[in-house]
Amino acid sequence: MPSPMVRRGIWALGLAIIALALLVAFVPMIASTQIVRDRISLEMSSRTGYRVQLGAAPEIDVFPTFHATLNNVTLSEWGDAGRPVVEAERVEIDLSAMAALAGNIVFSDVSIIRPTVRVAPSGPFYVPITPGGGRIVRSVELAREVVAANPTSPDLGALPSDPFGSIEFSDGRIVASRDGKDVELVTSLSGNIDWTTVDRPGKLSATGIWRGESITLTLASPNPLILFAGGVAPVSFSAKSNPVSATFEGAVNMAADSYLDGEFTFSAPSLPRLLEWSQSDIAPTNAIGSVAMSGRLTGNAQRAKFDDTEIVLDGNPGVGVLDVSLAGVIPSIAGTLAFDTLDLRSFLSAFTPLTSAGGDEVSEIDIAIADQMALDLRLSAARATVGSIGLTDVAATAQVKDGLAAFDISDATAFGGTLQAGMRLDHSSDVETAGLRILASDIDGAIFGAATGFPTLVPTGRGTISVTLNGPAKSWDSLLQQADGSISASFGPGAIKGVDMAAFLTRASQAGFFALAEVAKGEFPIKAAELKAELANGVARIETADIRSEAHDVWLAGLVPYVGGGLALSGKVFPGGADRAVTRPEATFFVGGSWNVPFVSPILQAAPLE
Repeated sequence: MPSPMVRRGIWALGLAIIALALLVAFVPMIASTQIVRDRISLEMSSRTGYRVQLGAAPEIDVFPTFHATLNNVTLSEWGDAGRPVVEAERVEIDLSAMAALAGNIVFSDVSIIRPTVRVAPSGPFYVPITPGGGRIVRSVELAREVVAANPTSPDLGALPSDPFGSIEFSDGRIVASRDGKDVELVTSLSGNIDWTTVDRPGKLSATGIWRGESITLTLASPNPLILFAGGVAPVSFSAKSNPVSATFEGAVNMAADSYLDGEFTFSAPSLPRLLEWSQSDIAPTNAIGSVAMSGRLTGNAQRAKFDDTEIVLDGNPGVGVLDVSLAGVIPSIAGTLAFDTLDLRSFLSAFTPLTSAGGDEVSEIDIAIADQMALDLRLSAARATVGSIGLTDVAATAQVKDGLAAFDISDATAFGGTLQAGMRLDHSSDVETAGLRILASDIDGAIFGAATGFPTLVPTGRGTISVTLNGPAKSWDSLLQQADGSISASFGPGAIKGVDMAAFLTRASQAGFFALAEVAKGEFPIKAAELKAELANGVARIETADIRSEAHDVWLAGLVPYVGGGLALSGKVFPGGADRAVTRPEATFFVGGSWNVPFVSPILQAAPLE
């Protein structure tokens, strides 16, 4: 026979089993009488501040957990007969069984299946309509009093401690009303909010599809209630998608004079793809392939400053400061950036219509960006490229404002000398115009000719070249076809490659035309060369073209149209240093054909009278 102690243990176990069985048996009956839909909806309304309606009576499960399933749940503004702020196909709630036996409703975990959240624009963001009451709103109001008492260091122990719990949501969507119809902003929305009580840390994690791209968001703070109450609280944020990834870690204030201050990172593998995906007013261009930034970010919804910023454009690292303003009608960007290496064409095509990163210069110039943003950047680069041209020690500016887009290289080392250049696009008036100016001083002609693709047209030796073009702004090709302006060049001692002067004079003394390539085996040593030409409607009229050497002086005049690359020049060769007014030329000729394949037609002279 069992001992008295064993018998007492058996009785205790039996009583516990009976009590558990009675609890399992009676809880559904209690729930069916006390936890009815108005009690659950009343508790949900008390928490959220919205009017909560259930499409059917709750389904109560006791085992393995005390659980309620609510179908067709809506949350609406009180007194508003319009569409609900939140609709959910199903809501599953874990309840406290002991609280239910006492006639109370206590939620722990909540799972929302296929919710629809309606939002409305509020400044630059879309947000749900804020409820007029509820325990969460009252908690925020009490927290505002705590923040107001000591804005710089509020008493966290005085904050309300109402429970919030864990909310999981899946297969949801966010919609906005346009012309009376719901338009989906975010689909496939899933995630959770983990916030046990309102005075504790909170975290939001979510994934969804926005504008066709999957995006993952994480937002966390040790003091969310202080943040909602208009105080300063630490915030951690991250967003990741194929077009862009970004993080922020720092202090945030969401009051009327909101601001943020912290460390950030940002990266986009393709800037045009990012602009297209974000549906920015700034038109995508064939611009920079990849952008990455990191540094300190301070500012608010109207203005942001990026200090000590490290920026990488298509693998070219740089540092600087940027100031971005959204306060005006159009966004504006100002700042200073310094690079070790920089592709200027790629960089500028991201902000201005002045260049084409793809090198397609016959494409139309996109002038819309000059009305879509304001830009004022100071640039420097130890090394830079513009297509095949290499530059060093570059100082430049890029500006876009009031219909004017401009890029200026104020100083650079190039072609063995110095370079200044500028491009303009102006459509501030009815007539849209583009302009180009280049001043290359004390350059090496051989380097310049090789870099620009004209090694036989540009003399070797040191010289200066100046070009000014102005014309219609439809495309760069149309600018060259219809430009007005001037070209001038002067070179010192050197040589012109691809010209054998002795062979040239021999062929010029004979009848019949010949290709210049036939006398190209050699070079023509010179003492100096000078060119002056005026451009009108894309045609260069040569006013002065003198080439002087010890043995011969060459004079040229005529027309060089851009379209077709044709030539219509006349020329003479004189003995070196001769007085051309009284000296018979050694050869007189006409040059036709094209730039690439010029032909020379000698003009034979009658023998001088004895």
